[in-house]
Amino acid sequence: MYKKFILCFFLFFVFIQFDSLAQCAMCRTTVESTISNGRSNIATGLNTGILYLLSAPYLLVGAIAFLWFRQSKKEQQERIAKFRIRQKVSQILGQ
Repeated sequence: MYKKFILCFFLFFVFIQFDSLAQCAMCRTTVESTISNGRSNIATGLNTGILYLLSAPYLLVGAIAFLWFRQSKKEQQERIAKFRIRQKVSQILGQ
């Protein structure tokens, strides 16, 4: 139940998009000069690029976490299989 809540909470923030206007000083100067010339498509492109750069580290960490989780699950299944084999052998030898 707790894991499902965390998963839903995480997915909510991953898939909900908020408009943000994040620009560095140089980007802001470029955007202001192009807007004063009557073009606003550069501002939209810069904001989109900044948001892509922002999401890249999160995607990388998420991919590493997924691979780690998958590997640990395989190791856990191997441990369980070995434990079951030991139980069967001990049952056979105990009879």
